[in-house]
Amino acid sequence: MGNRIVVVGSSNTDMIVKLHHLPKPGETVSGGAFSTAAGGKGANQAVAAARAGAEVGFVARVGEDSFGEQAIAGFVGDGIDVRHVTRDSASPSGVALIFVDDGGENCIAVAPGANGGLTPEDVEAAEELINGADAVVMQLETPLESVERAAALAREHGVRVILNPAPARPLSDELLGNVSILTPNESEAELLTGVQVTDDASAEMAAQALAAKGVEAVILTLGSRGAYVFESGSGELVPGFEVQAVDTTAAGDVFNGTLAVGLAEGMPLAQAVRFANAAGALSVTKLGAQPSAPTRSEIEEFLG
Repeated sequence: MGNRIVVVGSSNTDMIVKLHHLPKPGETVSGGAFSTAAGGKGANQAVAAARAGAEVGFVARVGEDSFGEQAIAGFVGDGIDVRHVTRDSASPSGVALIFVDDGGENCIAVAPGANGGLTPEDVEAAEELINGADAVVMQLETPLESVERAAALAREHGVRVILNPAPARPLSDELLGNVSILTPNESEAELLTGVQVTDDASAEMAAQALAAKGVEAVILTLGSRGAYVFESGSGELVPGFEVQAVDTTAAGDVFNGTLAVGLAEGMPLAQAVRFANAAGALSVTKLGAQPSAPTRSEIEEFLG
């Protein structure tokens, strides 16, 4: 097996304010520390995969602005192939405004900017990259038709498709039929299936409903509890790791990027999920999205 991953998706600059508590509507909460960090679900997944040891190509759009320049410099620094990161003269780079409370919980508002301009043609321009990949990883912060085109193209070339259906939105059976592994959290699974996930039995019901739509395997992420893995008609809980959470931003993205690496290297699904659980747990112990993605040696030391 290889370790070549292509990520199709979003890139944002995160502006983060640490607060004692998240503001309620109409409330101003002062006294928080401010920082900026590279983010965007697609970029987070690409960086996580690169730091976990993969060769990564990224298909995305950023603006012709300083945020876009900084984003590309960051990707290059992590060894990511940026030939298919397009500079968009019509739109600014995406930004996310993030509040994080003392317990590590967050709330986020996103202005997608150039992410909204990622086209099926951008995806087709990267066909050679996709054809040579061991896995294509995607999320839903870019136009759905581009996600659908990438999934169809990967399937045509026999490449595994990992779709993180976040932010949650309805998806066509045609798209789900091209997905090898779907990785919803509880609320995303409920939106896609109508099943409220509260325990292992309801997790299995939701996973079965998704498998009936053609998804080969479902990994339901359950936060610190771990992940419920459903494949070939049966499921199991792969436990998570207890850590002191500082900031949960990007934990799911780190999980997805690292999962792709484990699978590309030939790990069985449950082992790849444990590997990804470890990376996700490490990520919540640091502030920021991409800054929190651990290296391969950090993951192995944590598991060891």
